[in-house]
Amino acid sequence: MPVNLSAPKMTPAAQAKARPIKLITFGVGKLNLALRIDQVYKVVNIPAVHGSGLNPVGLSRVDNQDVTVVDLHRKLFRMEAAPVESYYLVLVKTKRGELLGIPASQTPLLMELPATLIRSLPESYRRSDTLEIASHIAVLPAENSQPEAASRTLFLLDVEMLMQGRAFHS
Repeated sequence: MPVNLSAPKMTPAAQAKARPIKLITFGVGKLNLALRIDQVYKVVNIPAVHGSGLNPVGLSRVDNQDVTVVDLHRKLFRMEAAPVESYYLVLVKTKRGELLGIPASQTPLLMELPATLIRSLPESYRRSDTLEIASHIAVLPAENSQPEAASRTLFLLDVEMLMQGRAFHS
């Protein structure tokens, strides 16, 4: 009797789960944040940001469109970020088509992660932490085999939560 050596057929859901997830990652303070690549409109050098200075939200103009800029460092840590020579603006589009910009002090990086490393954050955590703007977490193993090397935690942002809830109404 012949032996079937071909791979078993996978359901579409299993195929989607097996595919790596592409992310844009960037740091805000000591946090490592990420967005799915399909949520990112583009990354640009940060233009001038205008606002009252009372809230962690400002307004900028990119490609002849107004962009609401959300200063996550200021909001999450309740302080201004240390000045750097250049910032980038990660632009995302909400479901309503509105552009939001998130300042990043270092060049955002493209990363692929196995879907198995990404887990949903419990609602109880999201409701009780300023990171209610994160929907998922990924704990990346240390890059080398030395035991003292620390793992890296990524918080995947929920684009729709960036302008809602407690996180932006100080």
